[in-house]
Amino acid sequence: MTPSAPVILITIDVEEWFQVENLRPWFPPDQWDFQSSRVESATKRLLDLFDSFDNSVRVTFFVLGWVAQRHPNLVSYIKKRGHEIASHGYNHLLNYQMKREVLKEDLSRSKQLLEDITGEPVAGYRAPCFSIDKDILKAIQDAGYHYDSSYNSFAGNGRYGTIDTSGMYQRGMALQISSKFIELPISNIITMGQTIPWGGGGYFRLIPPVFFRSGIRHILNREKAYMLYLHPWELDPAQPKVPHIRNLPRFRHYLNIAKTHKRLRELILTFRYCRFLTCSQYIHSLRTC
Repeated sequence: MTPSAPVILITIDVEEWFQVENLRPWFPPDQWDFQSSRVESATKRLLDLFDSFDNSVRVTFFVLGWVAQRHPNLVSYIKKRGHEIASHGYNHLLNYQMKREVLKEDLSRSKQLLEDITGEPVAGYRAPCFSIDKDILKAIQDAGYHYDSSYNSFAGNGRYGTIDTSGMYQRGMALQISSKFIELPISNIITMGQTIPWGGGGYFRLIPPVFFRSGIRHILNREKAYMLYLHPWELDPAQPKVPHIRNLPRFRHYLNIAKTHKRLRELILTFRYCRFLTCSQYIHSLRTC
């Protein structure tokens, strides 16, 4: 493998199964402490999968502050296994629904908590449900982060935020927001003027693997880099089943979660000629090449 090989960024949003926005009507935040925690076992299963590739796979874990406060040993364990710790905020609230001072506190609190646990600076941030806009990006930078990975160009999900990327300098997949701040967007496919979601999550579980891998090749040919996002609960078919959930929320949450582990392993094997880097490693590689 050479330094010029394409790059795949696997990113994991570390949150509990009951903190998903689709399940919010059944599990409001004041009920979270009363639910069964599954995040440690599910995350460790992911870590074991990555380790099975002889230390060639390095991953960025965007850890929710709420989880980090209750499972600090898990954060330390992820770091010990050689992966990057980044922030997913503290409360998993949509950023544009928070007042500016509340958002500022959420950004700072999660960053400081993770730094206290790891003893190292936290460079990256990802907003819950990709809920960003221009002003929120400014707040993220002001909070001391060096990169964000929250921009999802797919317009078909009303929770996703938007930013104007026209005029931004792009290298690989990275967008230069300012001299000291980078945006690493979620990878999507653009065809005939339409954006097709291809970054992971439910789409990774929905789209047949052979087509999904073909789409990754298309993106790698264009940008020499591809970003995948997943959550630990997506590899946890033993998680509690919500009895009253129906229709689209049920479909989104439970679709193919028994197959995600195998699909992820096959994806890594298929693209073993690529470099699997953390987000910070990727940004550093762009600056040094």
